[in-house]
Amino acid sequence: MDFKDLVQQLGNRAVKLKDSVNTEEATKNAYIMPFIQALGYDVFNPAEVIPEFVADLGIKQGEKVDYAILRDGQPTILIECKWHGAALDVFNSQLFRYFHTTKAKFGLLTNGFEYRFYTDLMEANKMDEKPFFTFNITDLRENQIEEIKKFHKNYYDHDTIVSTATELKYLNELKNLIHTELNNPSENLVRHFAKQIYSGAITSRVLEQFTNLTKKSTSQYISDLITDRLKIALVKETELRHKEPEPVVKAEESRVVTTGEELEAFYIIKSILRNQIDAERIVYRDAQSYFAILLDDNNRKTICRLQLSGNKKSIHLMDTDKKGEKQEISNINGIYQFAARLIKTVENLEKSVVQGEVVN
Repeated sequence: MDFKDLVQQLGNRAVKLKDSVNTEEATKNAYIMPFIQALGYDVFNPAEVIPEFVADLGIKQGEKVDYAILRDGQPTILIECKWHGAALDVFNSQLFRYFHTTKAKFGLLTNGFEYRFYTDLMEANKMDEKPFFTFNITDLRENQIEEIKKFHKNYYDHDTIVSTATELKYLNELKNLIHTELNNPSENLVRHFAKQIYSGAITSRVLEQFTNLTKKSTSQYISDLITDRLKIALVKETELRHKEPEPVVKAEESRVVTTGEELEAFYIIKSILRNQIDAERIVYRDAQSYFAILLDDNNRKTICRLQLSGNKKSIHLMDTDKKGEKQEISNINGIYQFAARLIKTVENLEKSVVQGEVVN
């Protein structure tokens, strides 16, 4: 099993065991130790991993960090663990104290689901207040798996990690800032744009007007950008389909024709949801009367249904109840206005899986 499959397996395991892991000690055994093993370290070899590592704090003797990963006999990664239901924000100061008293190069604060990596980018031998790398093991992206792999015993190189840590730190902070500005543009950003195109004084009324315009224009720009890329992907997929042999279909399925518009709608929904779940889990099923978007190719996990033939087009949203809610759209770009509700539907389906409500 390669490293990618291994860490993804840990994410699936975390979800399955969540309801039965009720203490910090259980979190260590069920989540943290398997993660350390996935990094190539023998958790039962004290030359590699020391549990309850002593990190004396001045006059406070006997202070212990949950795990220390050793290289060449010295602690290189300190790991502080919390119960998976605990928020981590209030515990980074504890790890900060441990980091300061050892020769460790990295600190890891985790509850088994969320992992936060720290180092000393701002001041030597003093752990930064903010992590340079964070991830949720149940929602991993390809680039995150590559970053985790750098901490593996076989690939670990301190200088390599530090060289990318600064970029990771600021990249994440910029992404969060962009997300905030796109959803709620700050006054400075609105004024910056308004001054480029409006010659009059920026009064409070003008500022309010341009705040709304900024939100709309950024939303439309992103939608157009995604649509353009989807069209390119659609053309490529169509070309590939033409090269492949025609599949054998049942008689009742032969009357179903998947249109280019339906495929484009599918890719729009896939792009909306790809940051929530693995995009490969999103599939479509075409029927004579509707075009369904499903999670895990399971008709009991319907995300939405689309009716795009004829003059009247509509999307059937499934987030309110089992019957759902039908909304008319003028064209497939109208799907974007329901992005939040589609995301909510997937979140509810995922919760149902954890609670055992959805059966394949």
